[in-house]
Amino acid sequence: MDIQLEKKKGLRPKHYGYIALGLLLLVAGYQLIFASSVSTFRTERDKLTIAEVTDGKFDDFITINGNVAPIATIYMDAYEGGRVTDKLIEEGAMVEKGDIILKLENMNLYEQILQSESNLALKQNDLRSTKLNFDSRLVEGRKSLATASTELQRLKRNFEQNQALYDEELISKEEYLKSKEDYELSKKQYDIVKVQTENDEELAETSLTGLDADLARMQKTLGMVYQRLDHLNVRAPADGQLGFLDAEIGQSIQQGERIGQINVLTDYKIEATIDEHYIDRVVRDLTAVLDRNGEEYPLRLRKVYPEVRNGKFKVDLVFTDEKPSTIRTGQSYNIKLRLGESSDALLLPKGSFFQSTGGQWIFVVGPDGDEALRRNIRIGKQNSRYYEVLEGLQDGEKVITSNYDSFGEAEKIVLK
Repeated sequence: MDIQLEKKKGLRPKHYGYIALGLLLLVAGYQLIFASSVSTFRTERDKLTIAEVTDGKFDDFITINGNVAPIATIYMDAYEGGRVTDKLIEEGAMVEKGDIILKLENMNLYEQILQSESNLALKQNDLRSTKLNFDSRLVEGRKSLATASTELQRLKRNFEQNQALYDEELISKEEYLKSKEDYELSKKQYDIVKVQTENDEELAETSLTGLDADLARMQKTLGMVYQRLDHLNVRAPADGQLGFLDAEIGQSIQQGERIGQINVLTDYKIEATIDEHYIDRVVRDLTAVLDRNGEEYPLRLRKVYPEVRNGKFKVDLVFTDEKPSTIRTGQSYNIKLRLGESSDALLLPKGSFFQSTGGQWIFVVGPDGDEALRRNIRIGKQNSRYYEVLEGLQDGEKVITSNYDSFGEAEKIVLK
């Protein structure tokens, strides 16, 4: 008789496989749920801006804001310091070159003028005295030379006569030798007087020339001091409008201090600032257009300032043809600055998403319109309306262009 054996309860090897499979499915499901909660953001469609990517013409320009300024501004600095005694012209008035705007007084400068005049007078007196002394000495020298010449001729004649008489033995040898010695001494004296007279004339010429040069320098110095005196009258350096004047009666002005400016209104320019993003593309002679009341006025970029402040750099533009008839200093205009020629491109409408992504990625809406997935893109040029898309998008695709700050690190946007 066979004995029936009772089956042992417990896990068999095949049960381990089922358990492992169950655990794997549980972990996968947990990860899927966790991942969905981190990378998915749900929002209402009406709160977003959705735009379509299209093929079209990309106009390579940027819109900038500029202010009207005079074509040139000439600053007025005080050539001389002093106290303001009179203010003849007020700010905003039209002036002509040379018009006196302010009058100053400077007591120290007046003292310098008196001292210079006194020194010049003393120098002139010294020169006159020196000339008189030289003239007197030259006259005496010429008189001595004339006397020596006459005496030489007389003694020469006497010597020649005595020589003839001595040859005929009509006079003694002593008388002959005496006349010869007198003649030779007179000749030496004449040579000495002649050399001295010539030296005196040369010295007089050299000395008087030096004195004349000193006198001329002093006169020039005095003229410069008088010119400084004239600089106490602050004059307009050019025709134009007195833009501002920082001076009041009784105020002390320091030498070199800026006291005003003249705005030259023969023409105007536009001063504008541009984002530093474009600094490598903005160069001189680019063209621009100013639109006012439906009329366009052409401009040329005349100057690019190299300094960047607060992320912007400054440029100057000038009109190349007509300008608005009512243009005034300080007016503000929107200007289209052309950076290049138009070209065919894939166009992405501009939006605030760029501040969050830097143009490196964007959320692309799916065909059914229920969700949007993050996708990497590459953007090229941009103007006031569009970005030029180089990679990552296709014609007809729709993207979210509104701000992404509320999306966090989401990889997918679910649209309700």
